[in-house]
Amino acid sequence: QVQLVESGGGLVQPGGSLRLSCAASGSIFTINAAGWYRQAPGKQRELVAAITSEGSTAYADSVKGRFTISRDNSANMMFLQMNRLKPEDTAVYYCNAVVEIPDHPPFDYWGQGTQVTVSS
Repeated sequence: QVQLVESGGGLVQPGGSLRLSCAASGSIFTINAAGWYRQAPGKQRELVAAITSEGSTAYADSVKGRFTISRDNSANMMFLQMNRLKPEDTAVYYCNAVVEIPDHPPFDYWGQGTQVTVSS
């Protein structure tokens, strides 16, 4: 069993910064691709940023230049540094990872989400 647990969300003023963390635990052999998604009220869940096991990254156009995704493979953790936050970044942010556990094919796991609210 694998669990992803996000932390670091909260209320921040426009222009501020937050750093989200995602800790993966369980019988993990390796974490392949990972990413951060978000879902605002009344909207579909969207990909914000993704990172491969080798560290290659990709970002949604709306966050390019403001958000940075990273990972610590030795600690099974992923991060999302969010700078110059805007009210439209308000959403529940979810961590996602493709995880291999021993004797099983890779499987897609999700965290429970952490609320980010950008408001003055």
